[in-house]
Amino acid sequence: MTRGGFAGLDEELKHLKSVERPAIIRAISEAREHGDLSENAEYHSAREKQSFIEGRIKELEAILSLAEVIDPTKLSGSVKFGATVTLVDDGNDEEKTYQIVGEVEANIEKGLLNMRSPLARALIGKEEGDSVEVRTPGGTRSYEILSIRFI
Repeated sequence: MTRGGFAGLDEELKHLKSVERPAIIRAISEAREHGDLSENAEYHSAREKQSFIEGRIKELEAILSLAEVIDPTKLSGSVKFGATVTLVDDGNDEEKTYQIVGEVEANIEKGLLNMRSPLARALIGKEEGDSVEVRTPGGTRSYEILSIRFI
């Protein structure tokens, strides 16, 4: 996991524990005051949300306790975990930049590419100027690596 990914998950965990958990406890308490719990939709909704929050807290604690943080700035060379890679799509000349990250921090909209994705697997070990072909659900795509940075 990258430093940024670890910090983001740690921040989410702190927010859940310090803001969300106390808020849902208050909501459950208020819903209890409305009387009959068997037909109290607010109470059941709050309990469901509490279950989700507690599950996410446990999940984040497990992920963070086992995480190995890698500093990409100390790496160099070919494409590997932590690399920020700029590609050009040979089909439409569109440039895209992705950072190869761990599964839990991946977010394609933010340019964070899961290292187990087909594209990341095709890029691993390649150098600037290399071309890669990737099988996607929409067919085979061809990319050229324009740059590799470790930031």
